[in-house]
Amino acid sequence: MNKDQVKGAVKEAVGNVQQKAGAVTGSTSQQIKGAAKQAEGNVQKNYGNAKEAVKNANKADKY
Repeated sequence: MNKDQVKGAVKEAVGNVQQKAGAVTGSTSQQIKGAAKQAEGNVQKNYGNAKEAVKNANKADKY
């Protein structure tokens, strides 16, 4: 697991909480900000997953 995977997962979780808090309080802006943070986290996590896949493929090629 690399730092992009971890940071992305954390951003997704924070965004999810922010979005739900916005829904509870009736704040549309918080819901939108939460959804955006979730999307940002998802992109970063997927980038980390791709980096990890490349690293693992390179290890497999060496053996």
